[in-house]
Amino acid sequence: MRCLSSKPKPDAHGRRPVMGALLALLAATLWLGGVAAGLGGLAGYATTAEPAPPAPGRWPLETRLELDPARPTLVLFLHPRCPCSAATLTELNRVLARVGPSAARVTVAVYAPTTEPAGWDRTPLRGRAAGLPGVCVVDDADGQEARRFGAARSGHAVLYGPEGRLRFSGGLTASRGHEGDNAGADTVAAVLAGRPPVAERTPTFGCEIVAGVAAGCPLCASEGSP
Repeated sequence: MRCLSSKPKPDAHGRRPVMGALLALLAATLWLGGVAAGLGGLAGYATTAEPAPPAPGRWPLETRLELDPARPTLVLFLHPRCPCSAATLTELNRVLARVGPSAARVTVAVYAPTTEPAGWDRTPLRGRAAGLPGVCVVDDADGQEARRFGAARSGHAVLYGPEGRLRFSGGLTASRGHEGDNAGADTVAAVLAGRPPVAERTPTFGCEIVAGVAAGCPLCASEGSP
């Protein structure tokens, strides 16, 4: 008489590696899903621009910036601690290389909050702007000039003709921190070369011009301030 069944008894110890592998696979799947969602959100942020106030159709009389009466005037507004704007300076340099530095009066207005210590705005990004050929860099105390020209974000450019009429307003990159062909840079180059504009307005993808480090931008937070 048999007291034990002749069928093989399930091996509990043998099941543990299989169960562990399944749990590891599930955890890896969830982790990859989270990474993909994060990257997707970051990519969406890089290509999303907040609506900007319209730039004045005529050169504002109250501005302290100078309008060149003999050639177009290009003004670029810059947050000195926004790494995203490095791509804007690259595109500006490419435009100037295409048309020549004497094709326009180019001013870079750097945000300089009076609530910050002296030298807060003296960053490598500002130094890079000052090193571009024919570019004049000025302080924009508390962003007053940016507000006058409807520039809410770093990297916003406005182009006016010698008569003071607005020819272009917007960004010089296709997305946040992205270098390469884009409608904004092509428009500025076309107008300075005497050709019709590609677009009169483009989105600006830089950081908001506000006091302190541009902490609201995930890309800047990951790269650090210049």
